[in-house]
Amino acid sequence: MAEFRMPSLGADMEAGTLVEWKVKLGDRVQRGDLVAVVDTDKGAIDVEIWEDGTIASLLVEPGTKVPVGTVLALLTAPGERAAPAAPPAAATAAPPPERPAAAPTGLPAPAPSPPSPQPASGRARASPGARARARELEVDLAAVRGTGPGGAVTRADVDGATRAPASAMRQAIAAAMSRSKREIPHYYLAADLEVSRALAWLAAENERRPVAERLLPLVLLLRAVARAARAVPEVNGYHVDGAFRPAGAVHLGVAISLRQGGLVAPALHDVDRKPLGELMRELGDLVARARGGGLRSSELTDATLTVTSLGDLGVDRVYGIIYPPQVALVGFGCIQDRPWAVEGRVELRPVVTATLAGDHRVSDGIRGARFLAAVDRLLQAPEEP
Repeated sequence: MAEFRMPSLGADMEAGTLVEWKVKLGDRVQRGDLVAVVDTDKGAIDVEIWEDGTIASLLVEPGTKVPVGTVLALLTAPGERAAPAAPPAAATAAPPPERPAAAPTGLPAPAPSPPSPQPASGRARASPGARARARELEVDLAAVRGTGPGGAVTRADVDGATRAPASAMRQAIAAAMSRSKREIPHYYLAADLEVSRALAWLAAENERRPVAERLLPLVLLLRAVARAARAVPEVNGYHVDGAFRPAGAVHLGVAISLRQGGLVAPALHDVDRKPLGELMRELGDLVARARGGGLRSSELTDATLTVTSLGDLGVDRVYGIIYPPQVALVGFGCIQDRPWAVEGRVELRPVVTATLAGDHRVSDGIRGARFLAAVDRLLQAPEEP
């Protein structure tokens, strides 16, 4: 009998709330199937299962908050007989209060409260200002308690519905980063990378592509980081139980800011092996799902190295904090024209500053410098498949 437990969806997660089961007793499941939705400080996450089998028992009722590692369900392997099903965790206690449906933004649902009167059509009553604010923040009005006349949702109600989850996320981020600075002996390196050849190749490549399939400079940077990590494996993996465990693949966590505040860093898988067009499509999909809800648990746990870029905001360099148990973080600033020495003369060339935060338990400045040099070398040959 196999156990399906509440997963840890990041170093800052201590507990999660089971929002919904996507399976029922007797369902056959395969590795990678979505079986549940779990609410965390970073939103509602679709959780995958990692074993084949048949659902023999569902032990936790939706609406129940349980610590990481709690057994949520039991599975039988093919040919194995199921034991008598145990009662759900909440069955011996008072039934959990009804929870409103998770908002499409992936935000945790607001605290249970008496339902507000709604029109017979089911459309939430809301002021025009509240509707505009809800569109801006991507909040589901049906999940917001209205305090206006007749239970109508006001702009303040919409803001209030996002404030608490954003605050909880900020606390979770602070806890993870405090742990990182406390436990990881960071070192920092920076290198200016001249990217005129990369940008010229990108412009020519985009001329051959339909508008909807054109590439952003970021995908060139991500691919260079992933391939450099393959060449310098000390930056790609985890420090667990006092030892470094190099990763067998390069799954880049991409830091994505959320409209309601905070950020997540879900993983793009096998970045070093994929064509740029596929990476561009996957990056766009990842950003959309991170901001609109629908991330998978594997995307929050699989990252082997994280990349953050603030170039679109005009920042020229980023010094990040490593996300444990990872052992490195790469930052990129904006690409901007700077004086550059070329064959004895000075010219304006497009330059981006790459930074590396490394873990001294695993690597040192020499290995970090080789990694940044590899990123530079790969950017000078963007045409390589």
